Amino acid sequence: MKRTLTAALLLFLTLNMTAAPKLKITNIEPKHWYVGMKDASVQILISAPGIRDAEVTTAYPGVTIDSLVRLDSPNYLFVYANLKDAKAGMMPLDIQLGKKRLTVNYELREREMPGEQRRGFSKADVLYMFMPDRFAQGRADNSKEKTRMPYTIDRSQPSLRHGGDLEGVRQHLDYFNELGVTALWLTPVLENDMGEENGMSSYHGYATTDYYRVDPRFGTNADYRRLIDDAHAKGLKVVMDMIFNHCGDRHPWMSDAPSADWFNNPDYGLQTSYKLTPVIDPYASDFDMAETVDGWFVKSMPDLNQRNPHLMLYLTQNSIWWIEAFGIDGIRMDTYPYADMKGMSSWMKRINDEYPNYNVVGESWVTEPGFTASLQKDCRLNDENTWLNSVMDFAFYDRMSLAKKEETDDWWQGMNRIYNVFVYDKLYADPSSVLAFLDNHDTDRFLANGCDTLALKQGLALLLTINRIPQLYYGTEILMNGTKDGSDGFVRKDFPGGFPGDKQNCFTAEGRTKAQNAMFNWLSKLLHWRQDNDVIIRGKQKQFIPYNGIYVMHHEYNNRHAMLIINGKNQPNTFNATRYKECIPQAAKAREVTSGRTYNLSADTTLKLAPRQTLILEY
Repeated sequence: MKRTLTAALLLFLTLNMTAAPKLKITNIEPKHWYVGMKDASVQILISAPGIRDAEVTTAYPGVTIDSLVRLDSPNYLFVYANLKDAKAGMMPLDIQLGKKRLTVNYELREREMPGEQRRGFSKADVLYMFMPDRFAQGRADNSKEKTRMPYTIDRSQPSLRHGGDLEGVRQHLDYFNELGVTALWLTPVLENDMGEENGMSSYHGYATTDYYRVDPRFGTNADYRRLIDDAHAKGLKVVMDMIFNHCGDRHPWMSDAPSADWFNNPDYGLQTSYKLTPVIDPYASDFDMAETVDGWFVKSMPDLNQRNPHLMLYLTQNSIWWIEAFGIDGIRMDTYPYADMKGMSSWMKRINDEYPNYNVVGESWVTEPGFTASLQKDCRLNDENTWLNSVMDFAFYDRMSLAKKEETDDWWQGMNRIYNVFVYDKLYADPSSVLAFLDNHDTDRFLANGCDTLALKQGLALLLTINRIPQLYYGTEILMNGTKDGSDGFVRKDFPGGFPGDKQNCFTAEGRTKAQNAMFNWLSKLLHWRQDNDVIIRGKQKQFIPYNGIYVMHHEYNNRHAMLIINGKNQPNTFNATRYKECIPQAAKAREVTSGRTYNLSADTTLKLAPRQTLILEY
């Protein structure tokens, strides 16, 4: 009888265990987290059918669960935990949903280094900006990666994917060292599983569909970490491009948002005006402000609502996760003013508190220095601090673009426009942390459809000597040109030699033309001279009002001098040193940086300048 009861009991338990409902977790974000952070709190987002009503507990030493937040969707649960006294290890999360039970081991890791030791890019660096899809292909075939949405790799089409990847970038790290840049800014590498529509694809990376996964067509998360580690080993920094303003319309949130206010104006209910003035206008109407910051950037990029605190913390933690887990050396934030400024300020405050020596640059496509300065941390124009370290100098880009188009007789107008950009530097809390550029992936290339190397040298000489963080656009060193002409793809062409079957390989001197080598060598000399050069990095800047077609910029540090002389005329000109003698304290032999030629320089020196000649003298 006892044996029969035991058998029956075993059968009963077996049947009940078999019939017990199972709890299947769809996703947990972040993938893991870190102990020893200054802010010991963490938001863990659990996704699963019906998970909203679950209870979550943990007995892990040093961890307390502060709250469980349940929003509109039944398929998300936000777990807020405090890790103040926790050690690294596997933290069990005991989840109960009705009769369903599950224990998930969530990894807590040690940090690789304290936040103070992470140093971002600075004026000492030169950023090299490029799109991975258009730079180089390192893997044999990127056309068969598993994605939800179909895609095509077709290099003949400017708006489709071309097949570049992270391995292609990694294989050319020595090229960046040879050129002389010190930091790599890759356009977004996160998953953009968007498919194709009307001959367009999201090869550019600005339509995120997974914030914790590298796009499989570029490689894996491990490939990204390997690229960063190898770049660091060669003295190169890596800047990650992020987007908080919007995601891609194929993101899982679009079919199941955690809350009704996760997006602004769902179903493409409002298009942004692209007019950024309301962001700083003290008289801005509510209508204009909402149209700017709450409208969708484009139909395929839904506008995220940074006023939702749970979403803003999700995005904030995501950026911290990429810093901690992958060692990125800086962040470039896309469409910065289109997002809610208070939300973005809270993000930047958290970043600055955790990483006081880090750097983030915000994109703000406005050409007035006052507007740009108002976005920078500690600017006196602001009622509230933005905490944003660096901003992009579209004013410099705009004036340089105008100057290169001036006719001969009006060139001085162009020089004066450039001069006036720096007149307003006192508006900035720190002008040396402003990022300047001649062109990028959203603009026509500086050379447009031509090849004016004299104008390009003048632009590059200014860019690399002014009181700014300089950014170069890939291919400038080999005279790549192009205008948008209806497609951004025309200014995002493939780097020659980066892809199988290319007829030309511009990664080598042998593969470049004579003109390309001349520009590459000139720029490389200038870039290597700039590295660790205190005169440029820490020196005091002084400029002279353009006179008789000549623009002079001077830097001095510890009695070492560098003087930039630009002849803006398309005809010979004469530089008379008398006008600039305050920057020539005594007779000296000056060396021209790019040619090595020596000049005798004194207060009464006259120099004959060739048409549109550029001199960079050190003495």
